[in-house]
Amino acid sequence: MVLIAVLAAATAGWVAVGPDAVTARLILLTRTSRTGPLRGLWTAALRRRRPAADAAAWRQISIELCQSLAAELAAGRTPGDALARAVASADPHDPAVLPPVAAAARDGGDVAAALRRAAPARGGEGLLRLAACWRVGVTAGAGLTALVERLSASLREAEAHRQEVAAQLAGPRATARMLAVLPVLGLLMGAGLGMSPLAFLLGGPAGLACLAVGLGLDAAGVWWTGRLVARAEQTPESRGRVS
Repeated sequence: MVLIAVLAAATAGWVAVGPDAVTARLILLTRTSRTGPLRGLWTAALRRRRPAADAAAWRQISIELCQSLAAELAAGRTPGDALARAVASADPHDPAVLPPVAAAARDGGDVAAALRRAAPARGGEGLLRLAACWRVGVTAGAGLTALVERLSASLREAEAHRQEVAAQLAGPRATARMLAVLPVLGLLMGAGLGMSPLAFLLGGPAGLACLAVGLGLDAAGVWWTGRLVARAEQTPESRGRVS
């Protein structure tokens, strides 16, 4: 029973941080039986991926907003009218976020502040940079059209680089997850050879010490790999600035 519990915990942990393909399989399996035993895993996996999906959606919305704004400005519209039209053409997943920006643009309010308030904590970098461009272009009298065009190109380049990095990191992530599960496979191999690894690990101070050290090293390896991956994924932000 202890071995089954260890395997179940390891499997649940792997699924919770596993690749998107695993989530897709869970969704397909649970579409026909949402009340089945896989419902909990399906829900946990989706909740874990929701912040990342929201951040990606906001980055895409920022790119589309900048492109629309640049096109409206190039057509000769005033900055306020151009931004209001660009916001109206955007399709955010939260329809209550961007209307205050359009209202500030139409009424001559503080558009930069409205953009900063609308920017989410994750994925809102584009809106923050657009707010800076608006402050420089409208308040200081610089060319807003050129600034927005450069920002749009910068955001597209950063997003393309981010996707490339994510694709390159898929292999290391899968390898790290496989290595994290190897101790469980070692227990299975030991049991298959007629040994009693759990009896040793749980039966005395020496076994408990080995178990604690092994779990600590395994957790440290997973944490360190996640840290390296997170640092690699942050590199596009430093390259996505408006120069």
